[in-house]
Amino acid sequence: MSAFTWSIGITVGAIATLALLKRTEINRLRHVLKLFSAETVVQNFSHMDAAFVTEHLPETDETVSLPMGDPIVPTPDMFNWIAARNVTALVILKDGKLVFEDYFHGTGADDLRINWSVSKSYLSALFGVVLSEGSIDSIDDPVLKYVPALAGTAYQDATIKDVLQMSSGLKFDEDYLAFFSDINRMGRVLALGGSMDGFAQKQKTSAAAPGARMEYVSIDTHVLGMVIRGATGRGVAELLHEKIIAPLGMERAPYYVTDGNGVAFVLGGLNSTTRDNARFGQMMAQGGMWQGKQIVPADWVAESTRASAKTAPGEIGYGYQWWVPLGCKDGQFLARGIYGQYIYIDQINNVVIAAHSADRAFREDGVSRENEVMFQQIAESLNTHG
Repeated sequence: MSAFTWSIGITVGAIATLALLKRTEINRLRHVLKLFSAETVVQNFSHMDAAFVTEHLPETDETVSLPMGDPIVPTPDMFNWIAARNVTALVILKDGKLVFEDYFHGTGADDLRINWSVSKSYLSALFGVVLSEGSIDSIDDPVLKYVPALAGTAYQDATIKDVLQMSSGLKFDEDYLAFFSDINRMGRVLALGGSMDGFAQKQKTSAAAPGARMEYVSIDTHVLGMVIRGATGRGVAELLHEKIIAPLGMERAPYYVTDGNGVAFVLGGLNSTTRDNARFGQMMAQGGMWQGKQIVPADWVAESTRASAKTAPGEIGYGYQWWVPLGCKDGQFLARGIYGQYIYIDQINNVVIAAHSADRAFREDGVSRENEVMFQQIAESLNTHG
C-alpha cells in the first residue's frame, strides 16, 4: 500500500469516526429534548443511560435487605395523591422496617431512577465525611483554596458554606421550563459531552454578595463537587461508593450521569433504586449510623439538615443541600428533585419516605407543599397507629 493510499484511508476513517461521534451527540441531544415529554417521561427517568454518558459505581460486596415490618394499608388520600402526582415508586419505612412498597406506570423495584436534585443531598452527606477525615479544613474556607481555577469568576469570594447553602450570589436562571435558561444551557452542555468544570468557570456575574441570601442555583452544587475533588484528588463517584454506598450495602449499584470528561453530574445525575434511597434516608434518620457503624458524622447530620440558610420569610427552609419544610421541627427534613423526587426523613416519628415521580406539573403553585403535607400526614399516622 502506498503512503498516499494509506493517508487517504486514515483520513476517511477519521471522517467516519467524527461523523459517528457527531451522530451520537445529535442523538443524545434529540433524546434530551424529548426527555420530559408526556409519552416518554416515565420510561426516560428509568433509563437515563440512553441519553447521557454515565459512570456505574461498583457492585457492593455485601448487600443487605431491608427488614420487613407490618404492612400499612394506603388511605384514599394516599391513592389520590399517587395518581395526581404521577408517582412511579413509593417506599415507606417505619422504625427502619419496610411497611409499604409499590411501583406504578410499568416501573419496577430494580429500576435505577434519576434522582435529579435528591443527588445534592447525597453529596452533602459525602462532604460531611470528607470534612471529618481532614481533607477539608473548614466550611468557612474560601472555595478558591481548593478550586483555584475559579479565580475571577462569581465564586471568587465565596466560601464553602456559601455554596453549601446555595448562597454564592451567582446570577443564574434556574427556570427548568425556559429553553434558553442557564440551567437548560447547562443541560445541553452535558448532553453534548462538554465540560461541567468549564461551564462553572464561565459563571462571571453576581446578583448578590456571597452569603447575603439563599438563591437556589444548581451550579453551586457542582462547585461543591469541585471542592471535594480538589481537596481529595479523587472523583466523586469513587468516593461516594467507598464512603456511603458500600457501607450501606445498597442492593443495586447506582450510576452517575457524567460530562464528556467523566466528571459526575453531582447536582442531579445520581440514579438509584427507590428502596436504596429509603435506605440512605434511614441512615440519616439514625444520625448517620447504619448497622452499628457511623457512616456520616452525627454532628454533620444535625448541622446540615437544620434550616440555616438566609431564605426569604415564609419560604421553605434550607440547610446544607437539604430542605426543611414549613412547620417541621428539628429532625424533620427532606431531599427533593424536579418532577417529584423525594426522600422525606422524620427522626421524631422514625419514618422515612422515598418517592420517585414523573410529575410534569411539579412547578405548579401548591404542588411542592401538597407533597410535603402528604409526607407529614403519613409520618404522623404511622406514629399514631404504629
